[in-house]
Amino acid sequence: MSEKIATAPRVQVIMGSIRAGRLCPRLAAWVMEIGRASNGLAYELVDLADWPLPMDDEPGIPARGAYAREHTLAWSRKVASAAGFVFVTPQYNWGYPAALKNAIDHLYAEWVGKPVAIVSYGGHGGGKCATQLRQVTEGLKMRPVATMPGITLTHEMIKGGPVDPARDFASDAEAIRQALAELDALLA
Repeated sequence: MSEKIATAPRVQVIMGSIRAGRLCPRLAAWVMEIGRASNGLAYELVDLADWPLPMDDEPGIPARGAYAREHTLAWSRKVASAAGFVFVTPQYNWGYPAALKNAIDHLYAEWVGKPVAIVSYGGHGGGKCATQLRQVTEGLKMRPVATMPGITLTHEMIKGGPVDPARDFASDAEAIRQALAELDALLA
């Protein structure tokens, strides 16, 4: 198994939220657990809080790929090292967080052609933000998978109540497995 993991395609699980007290780290870790138990991909957690990217501070447009700022060059190397992605993101006011949009918009060629799965969550499951994010990934010529799991949070969870993803969202696990299987198939 260790040989398979060593040669397995690297999939970055990018957390779309940087808010204090966010649920995203627990959900992203759970998504990775499901993936590791379901297929042989090598999952890596990427926390956008560790990648403070200023808004539009590059002198050129990302499509040219001529980055001037060290933080953009580092982000470019990070994203380029992945074969595919899973965006785990909350839905904020029917959309996805600005930090995720900014991280995506900092680059261009590093995303092109790569498969992506979108797992959203929120009080209404995150379907609206997932649809918007899918449009953005299609605009980048990424290859989004068809299944877009949407995890519905209770009002208590949104207000900071206890959450155990494996227990509380067990009914969503199969959709996540399906999305990750579709991602795996695109990486084959």
